[in-house]
Amino acid sequence: MIKLYDFELSGNCYKLRLLMHFLRVPYEPVTVDFYPGREHKSEKFLAINPWGQLPVLDEGDYRLRDAQAILVYLASKYDDECTWFPIDPEARGQVMAWLAVADDITRTAAAARLHDALGYALDIDAARNGARTVFKLIDDHLAHRESEGRLWLAADHPTVADIACFPYTALSHEGGILRDDFPALQRWIDRVRHLKDFIGMPGIPAPKV
Repeated sequence: MIKLYDFELSGNCYKLRLLMHFLRVPYEPVTVDFYPGREHKSEKFLAINPWGQLPVLDEGDYRLRDAQAILVYLASKYDDECTWFPIDPEARGQVMAWLAVADDITRTAAAARLHDALGYALDIDAARNGARTVFKLIDDHLAHRESEGRLWLAADHPTVADIACFPYTALSHEGGILRDDFPALQRWIDRVRHLKDFIGMPGIPAPKV
């Protein structure tokens, strides 16, 4: 069975829990005390991932770090219909481009959240301004696609691109970044939250039935 080295409040860990829930992939969570325990920097954890970062997936003899890479692995292995990571070259190229955007969201919006919620020392103005720049680009992209009747980032259906970009966008208010100026982005967040079998995390509640 898959082991997921996990921290409940991590958006990067959550996106893997979310995809595995959608795909009905069983896994064993291994809780790592990221904060305040900083277990991800412990000698024991560094033997698992020398980069000292969460999440990490462990499946038998195979171990993989990096949330976006793990999303691709899970979708490639467990999605028999190839919808979450499409095999069409053009769609797959678009998905990969949005996985890079997910890293930009982590670098900016997630960093601002770490500053506000956990007291990390960083240039908070640069993080917030960077996040707003990224959000404006995403909002423009989504608004254009909505005008064509297309509701998702990279394809005509949800993909790992949407899952990768979702958590730290939806949690941006915890880093002092409001989304009132990005209506298409807000609508996309709501669409993701209303996907069948959606599960939430602290700060991202599942819709009330």
